[in-house]
Amino acid sequence: MTDIIESLIRKGKGYPDNLKQLSDCPERLFIKGEIKKSDNLAIAIVGTRLMTGYGKRVAWRFSYELAKVGITIVSGLARGIDTVAHEAAIAAGGRTIAVLGNGLNIVYPPENKNLFNRIIKSGAVISEFPPGTKPFGKNFLARNRIIAGLSKAVLVVEGRKKSGTLSTATYAANYGREVFAIPGPIDSPFSEAPLWLIENGARIATKPEDILDSLF
Repeated sequence: MTDIIESLIRKGKGYPDNLKQLSDCPERLFIKGEIKKSDNLAIAIVGTRLMTGYGKRVAWRFSYELAKVGITIVSGLARGIDTVAHEAAIAAGGRTIAVLGNGLNIVYPPENKNLFNRIIKSGAVISEFPPGTKPFGKNFLARNRIIAGLSKAVLVVEGRKKSGTLSTATYAANYGREVFAIPGPIDSPFSEAPLWLIENGARIATKPEDILDSLF
């Protein structure tokens, strides 16, 4: 794992354009890897850590196909849906950005160390928290606004109604970004968040083209 951690200042060169537009964006970001202009065309794919087989398949399909046509996939490196989204984007030969809730000298969860290093080569790993910051729960809620802010839209795959997944969707809606949700099996507790979002105005996504047709 590279030890080079750079920083980006809001008014400086290289700071993500999508994020710069927001009033509550961090004044400084820490980064490993590289942000490119092409990353302005980004979609966040988020969901539960305790994904179902259905959720895993759907997350992989959407991430892979979107990344294949040049869309950067943004997620949070967490277990479950986030991990699948990053892995699929890399498998498609695309770009992906991971937003962490801790310092970049710490890999959390630790089993994603290899993925962490691969993301650096296929995009960037970023955090608003300085090196040495541990992965406290409150940090992950804060980082969700960055996931939403980096993206043109947020896609929610699976999640419970009371979850960090919903906070990312809420930030996106407040920022004027589109929110998409995948309607899962109605009897699954992990369909709670997507179905609630759909009932409250989120767009239904059943295939990647639903997102592409709506946004582009």
